[in-house]
Amino acid sequence: MAMHGPPKSGGCRFCGTQLRQTVVDLGMSPLCENFLTLEQLNDVERFYPLHVWVCDQCFLVQLEEYVSGSEIFSDYAYFSSFSDSWLDHCRRYVDQMIEQLELTTRSQVLEIASNDGYLLQFFLKRGIPALGIEPAANVAKVAEERGVPTLVKFFGRETALELATLGHQPDLILGNNVLAQVPDLNDFVGGLKILLGPSGVVTIEFPHLLKTIDGNQFDQVYHEHFSYFSLYSAERIFAAHGLPIFDVEELPTHGGSIRIYAGHAEDSSKSRTERLLDLRAREAEAGIDTVSYYADFESRVRETKRKLLEFLIEAKRAGKRVVGYGAPGKGNTLLNYCGIRTDFLDFTVDRSPHKHGKFLPGTHIPILLPDQISAARPDYVLILPWNLKSEIMSQLAGIREWGGKFVVPIPEVTVYP
Repeated sequence: MAMHGPPKSGGCRFCGTQLRQTVVDLGMSPLCENFLTLEQLNDVERFYPLHVWVCDQCFLVQLEEYVSGSEIFSDYAYFSSFSDSWLDHCRRYVDQMIEQLELTTRSQVLEIASNDGYLLQFFLKRGIPALGIEPAANVAKVAEERGVPTLVKFFGRETALELATLGHQPDLILGNNVLAQVPDLNDFVGGLKILLGPSGVVTIEFPHLLKTIDGNQFDQVYHEHFSYFSLYSAERIFAAHGLPIFDVEELPTHGGSIRIYAGHAEDSSKSRTERLLDLRAREAEAGIDTVSYYADFESRVRETKRKLLEFLIEAKRAGKRVVGYGAPGKGNTLLNYCGIRTDFLDFTVDRSPHKHGKFLPGTHIPILLPDQISAARPDYVLILPWNLKSEIMSQLAGIREWGGKFVVPIPEVTVYP
């Protein structure tokens, strides 16, 4: 593992320990959701170090905070509802929670970072009162239009106190893929403690660090993700705020995620499950609480970069046309780290109208409508949201009519006929 100087902030986001150990250095990269208009292409673009550290005390994996959460998330380009498989995942979650927690029309559900109402709509359809908290006003507006009550705020102790004062005591507080986007973890989890009802449950989903490292998923790293969690680090953070984790589910989403369940330390009705104990043991066996576990990640990442560039160079020399599918955050990390621009990728497409006609940050690859793939008839489609590859291959099955093939870059370059 390469040794570098410590970050400017010096201390771990959770425990304050001086950070000394690098996990991977992905060079300089722009904010992954800062899509550019045509008029902005000649403007100066801001790049920041994408340098990942691991705390050698609590083993929280993290980036330094170069840009505040308010700057990143006040106007956001990601809308959750454009993935069919993600919506199916959320629908199943809602059904599961209603049954498992015995939620009724008198229950309260609150989602933090509720985006465009993609999930809470399913609670409301079942008659369960629900409130979303979403800092991006442009995204919250879509949720409100969908009939999902949404408060435009960042969540922490202050917002929790405001809501508690108004009588909110949710039976269920949930957060999907939001914990990584929180710069002040202690304020966020402290807010959960304040707001949660006495016998309530918190569920939080996030990509599992074990899967990220073992699966070579380095493109999960971008500035909007301040931290990367194992069960080990999550247990320490939540327990420190009086919210011990009592259960965990392993999920296939985002290349391998976990959903943690936490409740008040004072609530004796919740006991630790075998699933929790089993995953805790597997993480310990892998050595996730040792510095040596992270030692070879950077070398594997560099080799993936070399292999992807070798494939693209060979394809272009052979006169092949390559386009992208998707404009996700992970794709922008991959493209910027590998130096892939329009010399390799003619364009990419995305289902979100918010991105159409814009250009990817850093690489300036144009984002077009999905039907442009059929018009261009490319030889290869590089799938940037590789976690959705099955859904995307099904949507684009027609490329086989002209001999088109799919390319998936993670965990290593794979071509699907």
